Amino acid sequence: MIGKISGILDYRAGDHVLIDVRGVGYMVYVSDRTLASLPGPGEAVALYTDMLVREDLMQLFGFRTLLEKEWHKLLMTVQGVGAKASMAILGALGAEGVARAIALGDARSIQAAQGIGPKIAQRVVLELKAKAPSLMAMGGAQVIEDDAPKRVKAEPPSTAAHTADALSALANLGYGPGDAASAVAQAQAEQPQADAAMLIRLSLRLLAPKQ
Repeated sequence: MIGKISGILDYRAGDHVLIDVRGVGYMVYVSDRTLASLPGPGEAVALYTDMLVREDLMQLFGFRTLLEKEWHKLLMTVQGVGAKASMAILGALGAEGVARAIALGDARSIQAAQGIGPKIAQRVVLELKAKAPSLMAMGGAQVIEDDAPKRVKAEPPSTAAHTADALSALANLGYGPGDAASAVAQAQAEQPQADAAMLIRLSLRLLAPKQ
């Protein structure tokens, strides 16, 4: 199983890239969002990868972060969601956007991805709602450095890191994973730039019993 590829970007196409690894070219399918973040031909590039193997097919899918790769694998557990549909959802929303949409039960956001109808979108939300908190808690998703492919760095405090801290704090206060994830996702939607402390405060307000 190929889990990561580091090499030189040979060329870019509409939905995939060719990466030259010491003279061997690997075709890697990527989402629109990932494609837009990659350097130009001739530049160093590194991607986490997931391999799809069938009797008549073998494809590599590439991701900038481990969090995106984990969401790809989880999305494909939903009936009717294959690799192409998963990449479309991630390309439209990004890993953190997918997490928020599922935590909030926002099937319309999932449906915004190309080729995703209302039934599939609703199924994604319903089937993954219980699993979303664990991936939302993957703060500090790792990104491979293009100029030094063998090194891996953690992103500076970001939305993912703040989300993880807020979920941890709410869990310590006794809130269930599903309720905590929904509250944090709603707080992020209201205040996209909020740090962990603000997310906790906003979430506690949302979780407080209604008078």
